[in-house]
This record gives sequence, structure tokens and C-alpha cells, in this order.
Amino acid sequence: MMDKPTLAEIVTAVREFIETRAIPQLTGHTAFHARVAANALAIAEREIAGGPAAADEELTRLRSLLGRDGSLDQLNRALAARIASGDISLETPGLAEHLKRTTLDKVAIDQPSYSGFKSAVARADRGDGV
Repeated sequence: MMDKPTLAEIVTAVREFIETRAIPQLTGHTAFHARVAANALAIAEREIAGGPAAADEELTRLRSLLGRDGSLDQLNRALAARIASGDISLETPGLAEHLKRTTLDKVAIDQPSYSGFKSAVARADRGDGV
């Protein structure tokens, strides 16, 4: 096991190389693919930084909503099944908040520059909903 550089540092270094060294020397389709690669690495950076905490919080919310234990995948499948069956709905205490928070956490990793994301986070932080 390596101590340095960390996985996050490696991903950041590769993304920065692509953005600052490679892309300026590329044109056309190759430059486009390099920008796609840099964007994918930026997503990986955000996943490394925030993904574990977001998953832990989602799992905690799911356990509370469903009143049972299981893996994140198992509990998400159980939630989907209970929503599909009508067993729980948006009127179920905690469900709407769980769905909003989970969506915001996923968008924070995938597309934090999404036009409505920052205002949605601000509303959620104020308790105004999303």
C-alpha cells in the first residue's frame, strides 16, 4: 500500500496535466475527448472526496425510512419496491427529504455547476425545500 501520492492526488495530477498541458496542444475531436477525460477525472475527484460520506448518510436515512438494515443497494431496491407498491409515498415522513438530499448529493458529485444546483442547495440549507 502506498502512502503518497494518494489516489485523490494522482487523479488530480492527471486531470491537471490534461487540462493545462494536453488540451492546449490538441484540436478537433482529440481535444474534445481530452476535455471529456478531464471532466471524468473531475467527477472521480469529487466522488473520492464526497462520495463515502454521502453514501453513509444515504444509508442512515434509508435504514430509518425502511426500519431495517441492509446494503445501500438492497435498501434502495427495497425503497423503490415500496414506492412502486404504494406502501410509502411522498406523504411518508422523511421520504421527500431523503429523495431531495440524495439527489443533491449525487448532483454535487456529477454536475456541481448545474444551473439550478446552487440555488437548490441554498434552499435546502435554509429548510425551504428544493
